[in-house]
Amino acid sequence: MSKQSPKSKSRKEPASAKEAPVEIATASVEAPEKKSLPNQKTPEEKQKAHRDGIIKTIFAAVLGIIFGVVMFSQYGTGEDRIWYAILMIVIGITYYVQKLVYIPLKIDTKEFKLKDWLFVEFIVIDFFLVTWTLLLN
Repeated sequence: MSKQSPKSKSRKEPASAKEAPVEIATASVEAPEKKSLPNQKTPEEKQKAHRDGIIKTIFAAVLGIIFGVVMFSQYGTGEDRIWYAILMIVIGITYYVQKLVYIPLKIDTKEFKLKDWLFVEFIVIDFFLVTWTLLLN
């Protein structure tokens, strides 16, 4: 037998694979149980959430249009005012108006998250700026 060089010692022959008998274990595989998710909503809850979303969007749009008309009638072009101060005033007033008006509309504002408030305020500001711009032209 010949001596193995250090390089050949590090090389290993592939291990011979032993074939294991393949067993079909269909009986041991169980169908996954249907788990009820805690966040699953009933069709009535989905319908109410959809209706509430439409009401929030429409009310925010109308509020933005109203504030666009009011600011145009009050400030005109607004050249003598600081524009971001006007935006902050609109955001502050519309936040509290929405918080008060959603209660009679049976929309729970306590369930609102930051994302929801940012959404409705974006709609208000968007419609406010578009309305004011259209009135300026």
